[in-house]
Amino acid sequence: MAFGFWLGVFVLLSVWPCVRCSDLPSGAVETACRDRYLLVTTQLSFAGNEPRFEAVDADGVHPITKQYGSECGYMFSILPLPGHAELRASYFSCHTDNQDDEVFTFSFNLITIDANGMETTYHVNATCSLSLPWSPREVSCEENYMEVSMRSDVSCLSGTTTDAWTAALATAHSAATSTWQVMFQQEGQQLTPMSFSEARELGYVFHLTQGRLVFRSPYTPRSVMGSVSMVNGSLVEVVHPILFSRQRWVVMMVDWIVACSTNEGMYDGAGLVWQTPTRLSPLVSELSGLESSKISIGVAGQLLDEPITAERGYSLDISDTTVQISIPFNADGGYRKSFVMDNMYHEFYVVRLYYEQIFLDDCGVETRLRLHRPMNTPLLIQHLSIINQTVLEARVFTVYLGNLSYDVDLVAVKLNGHNFTILEANKSGLVMVPQPNSTLHAYILRVPFEDAVVHKLVKGTIYIYSF
Repeated sequence: MAFGFWLGVFVLLSVWPCVRCSDLPSGAVETACRDRYLLVTTQLSFAGNEPRFEAVDADGVHPITKQYGSECGYMFSILPLPGHAELRASYFSCHTDNQDDEVFTFSFNLITIDANGMETTYHVNATCSLSLPWSPREVSCEENYMEVSMRSDVSCLSGTTTDAWTAALATAHSAATSTWQVMFQQEGQQLTPMSFSEARELGYVFHLTQGRLVFRSPYTPRSVMGSVSMVNGSLVEVVHPILFSRQRWVVMMVDWIVACSTNEGMYDGAGLVWQTPTRLSPLVSELSGLESSKISIGVAGQLLDEPITAERGYSLDISDTTVQISIPFNADGGYRKSFVMDNMYHEFYVVRLYYEQIFLDDCGVETRLRLHRPMNTPLLIQHLSIINQTVLEARVFTVYLGNLSYDVDLVAVKLNGHNFTILEANKSGLVMVPQPNSTLHAYILRVPFEDAVVHKLVKGTIYIYSF
């Protein structure tokens, strides 16, 4: 189908100069073009604990706040555990120069803050070329927004029921003007036409690229026109806008829909588990045919080949109703954090799941859905492994202390009431022992029987050594 309306095209005519910009040190910021977004990463050791980004275009500088990011296709996060901050910018983000949906040019300011509170601004530019052709419909379930784009000539996509479509058609016929409007379909709610500017005030963004229609929505509770329902045991958030306009004697309508699984995942005692419906209704109607489906998983925004996921112990179980992904505790691809609380050793484990599902419905239209979902275990009490490996004939106490994460260092030991720093303990033979094929490490403490710290007790001809 053809469209004769203008939803807004963002074109960069020039680069807005950065006031008081500093030269960016080599390696301080890394950019990577992913299939559907640009990734910008900076180390906190360079940027400070509270860096921030601004998008730059011909109209000026636009601070990427939490709300603005969800409206305009930016996901910014500070990740203390790996020690970096990152920005993911959708190829359809508001201030990106889009050339024919094939080449995307980005311009940002990075503002860093040093230990004295002094701010420094650095300019970051990047250009990405599309490496993977667009599917007719693509859904991105980011951490802070949902985005759907579809080719402008695609039809037969919606899961709208006949009754709902009849009601929408009646509303459109009575309210349509030559200016494009939108109404949001919600179960049990009256359809209320509104302008695009009114929708934008609610956090919803529509625009038209060279060949695709794009819609972006925040999650609830900010998504006042969205709804959350339970589908096969999983929470699914849905926003269903319908665009309409009167062109001469014809009322044109565009039926859009975006749906994302919002399950946070759980810890089952062995690892992290995340579940989503196999058929993400209403992207795929429960009554329609699902001709094919390909599911891939990965971490940190990158899909992984099956041999790699198998080697790491990831599992993918697909049934007629649900898809379940399990990632073992401490598997490669995640990271763990250790700390002491109430004199007890605790840990938690974090994985940033990346999920892709490609399906072809009974209309023959391919939809590619991608989802980012951070997951973490609760605080877990960890008990040290203490193994007595002493061989009496060697006349040396040998004790194994493990298994510890690599963010834990042994700084002192207490032997028979005497405190020793790690340097002092090293003189007694304290050594670190790496564990093969593991992210853990351990220590071995060796103390000769004759060391002054060892208690000695003589009972006749029997010598007793202890510590």
